[in-house]
Amino acid sequence: MGEPGFWDDQDRAAKVSSEHARIGRRLAAYRELESGIDDLEALEEMAEDDPSIAEELAEQRVGIEARLAQLEEQRLFAGPYDAGDAVVSVHAGAGGTDSQDWAEMLLRLELRFAERRDFAAELKEASPGEEAGIKSATFVARGENAYGIFSAEKGVHRLVRISPFDASSRRHTAFALIEVAPLVDETVEVEIDDAELQIDTYRASGAGGQHVNKTDSAVRITHRPSGIVVQCQNERSQSSNRATAMAMLRSKLLEREERLRREEIASEKGEAQDVAWGSQIRSYVLHPYTMVKDHRTSVEVGDVRRVLDGDLDGFVRAELLRRAGESGADGAQS
Repeated sequence: MGEPGFWDDQDRAAKVSSEHARIGRRLAAYRELESGIDDLEALEEMAEDDPSIAEELAEQRVGIEARLAQLEEQRLFAGPYDAGDAVVSVHAGAGGTDSQDWAEMLLRLELRFAERRDFAAELKEASPGEEAGIKSATFVARGENAYGIFSAEKGVHRLVRISPFDASSRRHTAFALIEVAPLVDETVEVEIDDAELQIDTYRASGAGGQHVNKTDSAVRITHRPSGIVVQCQNERSQSSNRATAMAMLRSKLLEREERLRREEIASEKGEAQDVAWGSQIRSYVLHPYTMVKDHRTSVEVGDVRRVLDGDLDGFVRAELLRRAGESGADGAQS
């Protein structure tokens, strides 16, 4: 950054500055942890002669362990886009009104999780269901390691409960899909042929008030070769909605390329392919018992309400550790 002419290339300078700030925060956290451990050692020596400070010692140790866990999590984000922002989409699956209601619950869960992690979440579009819930919705999560963290939520989420829409109060199973892509800027090379795009405008829908658009400012873009559809309705103008939708399309195409590359590598290794739809990553059971279980890591939580309120840290960290273990095993074999 101290080189002459560094600021001549504004795009490069912004990226390097952002990386410098990110590494600086990590280094500061490490030095703070080192200092805390030194203090803890001194406190332990004092506690040998003064049992009255045992409670303070225990609190200090808990704080150190929490900071260590945060730094330990940082090392799990080694992918090229892990440190950046994320485009998160929720889609209702099979199950009619129940699945659309579940998709809305899942959207709320993920937004609450973003809030807990101090991410800025911007809802870009939401398509309401016929009777209740949503058919789909997309939001952008902005913050350090947003993509790396939300990538642990990719996949099918299954809900089992007594349906509030069933007059006979029978148990129903509903599915919703979460897709996550890294939010990439225009400097990232993603080939898009304008001739392959279908661009539609429509009037944004909403619950009322200031968010209802009186003009056809919402934008839907369909990428014909891949079938990917993105839409944005919450920006101030049609041009802003279109720019945001194009950014989301680039992100989803990039994620698609990465997924196809992983599938090709797995195929060459002779590994079975995951079927995205129908192979749930997590089940949320509200009846006949209460339990949330992640099928990838076997992590279970009995307090379903706490999870539905956005407490996903345990599930996410376990999945990130599982992936890191797999990557380490692959590296050792190669």
